[in-house]
Amino acid sequence: MNDLTQCVLTPSVSMDGFAPLGVGVHRASTIVFEDAAAYASRGERGHEGYSYGLYGTPTTRTLEAKLTSLEGGTWTFLAPSGQAANAFAVLPFLSAGDHVLIADTAYPPMRDFTTTDLRRLGVEVGFFDPKSPDDVRAKMRAMTKIVWCESPGSSTMEILDLPAIARIAHEHGALVGVDNTWATPLNFKPLEHGADIVTEALTKFVSGHSDVLMGSITIKDTALLKPIRSLIGRMGIGVSPDDASLVLRGFETFGVRLRHSERVALEFARKIELHPLVEHVLHPALETSPDHALWKRDFLGSSGVFSILFKNEAIAHIPAALDTLKVFAIGASWGGTRSLAAPMSIDGFRSVTSWSGPDVILRLSIGLEDEYELWADIEGLLASLDQAVTNAETRAERHTLRHG
Repeated sequence: MNDLTQCVLTPSVSMDGFAPLGVGVHRASTIVFEDAAAYASRGERGHEGYSYGLYGTPTTRTLEAKLTSLEGGTWTFLAPSGQAANAFAVLPFLSAGDHVLIADTAYPPMRDFTTTDLRRLGVEVGFFDPKSPDDVRAKMRAMTKIVWCESPGSSTMEILDLPAIARIAHEHGALVGVDNTWATPLNFKPLEHGADIVTEALTKFVSGHSDVLMGSITIKDTALLKPIRSLIGRMGIGVSPDDASLVLRGFETFGVRLRHSERVALEFARKIELHPLVEHVLHPALETSPDHALWKRDFLGSSGVFSILFKNEAIAHIPAALDTLKVFAIGASWGGTRSLAAPMSIDGFRSVTSWSGPDVILRLSIGLEDEYELWADIEGLLASLDQAVTNAETRAERHTLRHG
């Protein structure tokens, strides 16, 4: 064989006795076949077979299998991000004239996708009160194809009664999808509580290192498999095996990371809610949460992410207080090793429920830094707010004295 040909053709080596703990990274676009007959019949390999890199390699299939097992589903698809997973979880099942119902507290990009793109395609979009299964029942139509849930609600942490909502949706022949990113499959298993489809932003707690974007769609019934797989193929949606290997590596420490963040976050939430400038702490595992009983009934644990509502007099001073942070970083997303603080706007992201709290709330994601240094950072932020409010009150008093 000519040297040039040997440079291109790769010899097969024995894999006998090679049993590493790490998952191999299998990169492929083209997948070759042993003969012409095998190539001609490649469509008969089904969703578990290999025919082209877009539809999976052993690396991505390993990640899919791990997620399928944890979610209690029948198959998992990978997507380039959590929001891509949300979009491709609903698109295959909707046509012009259909109707979709969305939880009013859903992830803002999912709201935007439904109100912009689905409506443009002729799908009618409605929103329901996440606290009211009766509202879901009242808004179901003959053409309602999907009820989309997120529990807890994005940023404001409302817990849905998923079993009740799922029963209502199924009575009307609709599918139920759930964005489960906050809880992850370790803390909540939507498919066991009536959902048909569950999505995860693997970007966050599962990968856990803030360096990869990926999402997943897990289905309960194999009848949903072909519509999703076909659309993903037609749209050319795939993920990198290298990225999948990063998520698989993060997966191995996922459990201990999540339990640490859960414990520290709950301890911090309990202390923060006692501060005089704090109106409420939004965390469903807190006994003071109005949804605590629902959370306790259905969930296996909580997350490292929660939100803080400050009293009106403190709100204007939050940006300056954030600048005092030394250990927390200021940034979007969450679930990585680094603790994050992010001011979140709620106004404009509600359609059927009223939001009586401040427009801006502070969301914290607890990472893996020393918890005492993290708490000192929070104390510094709260002290900065205290001082700013005191100074503002002093200035107001002086103004009153001067001008009577």
